Amino acid sequence: MAAAATVSGLVAAGALSGAGTAAADEAPQTQGGATATINGLKTYGEAVIHEDGGDQRVEAGLFEMSVDGGGTLQTYCVDLHNPTQRDARYQETPWTGTSLGANQDAGRIRWILQNSYPQVNDLAALARRAGAGTLTEQDAAAGTQVAIWRYSDHVKVDAVDPQAEKLADYLQKSAGGLGEPRASLTLDPPAVSGRPGGLLGPVTVHTNAAGVTVTPPADASTSGVRITDKNGKAITSAKDGSRLYFDIPEDTATSPAHAFGGGGSTAQLTVQASTTVPVGRAFASDSRSQTQILAGSSESTVSATATATWAAEGAIPAVSARRNCAKSGVDIIAANQGDQPFTFELMGAEHTIPAGAVRTVTIPLQEDQAYDFTITGPHGFSQRFTGVLDCKTQGAITTQTARIHNEPSPATVGGSTAPDTDLAATGGSAITPLIAGVAIGFVVIGGAVLVLLRKREQPEG
Repeated sequence: MAAAATVSGLVAAGALSGAGTAAADEAPQTQGGATATINGLKTYGEAVIHEDGGDQRVEAGLFEMSVDGGGTLQTYCVDLHNPTQRDARYQETPWTGTSLGANQDAGRIRWILQNSYPQVNDLAALARRAGAGTLTEQDAAAGTQVAIWRYSDHVKVDAVDPQAEKLADYLQKSAGGLGEPRASLTLDPPAVSGRPGGLLGPVTVHTNAAGVTVTPPADASTSGVRITDKNGKAITSAKDGSRLYFDIPEDTATSPAHAFGGGGSTAQLTVQASTTVPVGRAFASDSRSQTQILAGSSESTVSATATATWAAEGAIPAVSARRNCAKSGVDIIAANQGDQPFTFELMGAEHTIPAGAVRTVTIPLQEDQAYDFTITGPHGFSQRFTGVLDCKTQGAITTQTARIHNEPSPATVGGSTAPDTDLAATGGSAITPLIAGVAIGFVVIGGAVLVLLRKREQPEG
């Protein structure tokens, strides 16, 4: 029983085309954890980037994010040449889903985060270690960001303030390598499949929280689907390492509440916790807003979901996706717990998952390419995946790039005063694109007027 996958990808400048069926379940490439909205720069100073085309001043320091469900995050940028988009949504992401995955200096960046502001909030002690005299919060944030950029973007950049520059030099020279921190909360695998009349799973909880709450499907009371342990005992809470199962009644295959057509069905569980997100976790956005790395976290709400698919016969697919920056693409993880092969097509190539097997298919994409594709299968199965591949830091920063993007305006409290007009990238005013557009418009109009006047001045033939 075969499944056809429709794939369409457009470069960043284009719009997404309508790939897949309208009934497809959309599945962003998230592995769970914290989801947050960026609020902008909150504590920052200034830096100078030295490029072949000349020097350019930028704002450098700590961003703040508001976590869905409650909590606040502090982050630094690890993607200097991409601007931040106003109110961009971010998801906690493994390093492999960002430019950090292919960066041999990623561990040094985490060391800097662990050994500088705001993790080290004794600024006098930090200044002594760096030989920096006296450090303000703004100096500490700017110096830390500059040191991070030297490893994340491998650029020549200096802090404007001499004390901040001494801190940056100290952090760069002292940085050792640390491993990637564990996720705040994930479920592995995020999708399972099988036959009704038994337990589907396990789905393993990975978290740094003391415990998580387990929420069964919304209509569990009428469908009979339960979330249990391996012995079939219903559970509503779990901890790190717990294994969760979907208990599917045998007659649920034809349940209207869960059916996706032809005798197949699906259900979803959610786990949630309150915890501090580990320092060094990456945060990425599908709006191509610059990638961030966590510097500090309040107690924050984190969550993750897992999906179960079941059918009485044939191929029974379970499909999930994740970004793979090492291979410049998106991995499709397809499992088949049915009794027949599951065949689907991606990017012109046919793939077959034997009964009882799991395969990973990597879809190659261009950097900054938007993608939107749907995988369909037996029993009406349909899974849609959308997103943008953002794996690299850009090659060169320009004033034009800073002007044409809508960036968060920097806060005036706890940071610098109103920015100079030549500041770019991470903190430019959101009105700058409007001013630039109006100015260009006036130039075009003026040129047209001059052409008309010259034509009028020419003597008739």
